[in-house]
Amino acid sequence: MSRHADAFWLSAPGEGEIRSTTLPEPGPDEVLVRSLFSGISRGTETLVFSGRVPQSQYAVMRAPFQEGDFPAPVKYGYLNVGVVEAGSAELCGRTVFCLHPHQTAYVVPATAVVPVPDGVPPARAVLAGTVETAVNALWDAPPLVGDRITVVGAGMVGACVAALLARFPGVRVELVDTDPGRAGLAAALGVDFALPGDAAGDRDLVVHASATAAGLRRSLELLAAEGTVLELSWYGDREVTLSLGGAFHSGRLAIRASQVGTVAPARRSSRGYADRLALALDLLRDPAFDTLLTGRSRFEELPDVLHRLSSGDLPALCHLIEYDGE
Repeated sequence: MSRHADAFWLSAPGEGEIRSTTLPEPGPDEVLVRSLFSGISRGTETLVFSGRVPQSQYAVMRAPFQEGDFPAPVKYGYLNVGVVEAGSAELCGRTVFCLHPHQTAYVVPATAVVPVPDGVPPARAVLAGTVETAVNALWDAPPLVGDRITVVGAGMVGACVAALLARFPGVRVELVDTDPGRAGLAAALGVDFALPGDAAGDRDLVVHASATAAGLRRSLELLAAEGTVLELSWYGDREVTLSLGGAFHSGRLAIRASQVGTVAPARRSSRGYADRLALALDLLRDPAFDTLLTGRSRFEELPDVLHRLSSGDLPALCHLIEYDGE
């Protein structure tokens, strides 16, 4: 018996649409998932929506179950939570997270879904992919007890990193953003807040997640001697200019990239992708992460929602997409 589903497609840069698709019957090692929620990863998805993925990054930026190719038409996304309705007996009825684009239902290998732990609401679980990015970042640049750490950029990624850093003993964390309204977010996460001009200096580690050249420049300015900026931003096709003539060389400063596409070298021999994602879901037991969920829309509104997010008309951290039954 065939099943039908609806999926969001970027039909052309800046233009989205809902398309119907027919789903196959799940095989012996597959599951059929009915979506409950998906989340919009604002930074990456608005760049994709605007057609700003550099051609050199087309292969690197492919999502696990993406269809089509950049710049368009393409089906893109990777924050989905749903219920398994058919397939593996062990998973049937379970709420699961999957790195799948925005779609009402889908069939994937059973190994592609991770059960959501008890105590983690399905809506909060859409943050698993972003928390996974934060986990990988802190494997790339693990803090030491007593470190002074700044996170520049209070978007989804920066906020998730700050939330995890707040758990480390003796670590003082300051979240920096140009929007003074993000002070409430910082308070909810249990960290300090500052505007860029008021940020504390002499930091051991600065995590940069603002996706702006100004933010990266300020991150370098905040470092103590021999400190590191961990760069989490993805700039798409934008160029970034830095001035490296000041304390960069004399202070022996470092800029290190972190990207979730591979497991950090420090844990690569002992952790896989599934381990990292399961850890992210377990960390989401903390209700403090609910403060990152800043709006909800119905699935059929998704083309307009992404347009408004891309233009800046709709401010959001993680904007939730609701499906039938929620």
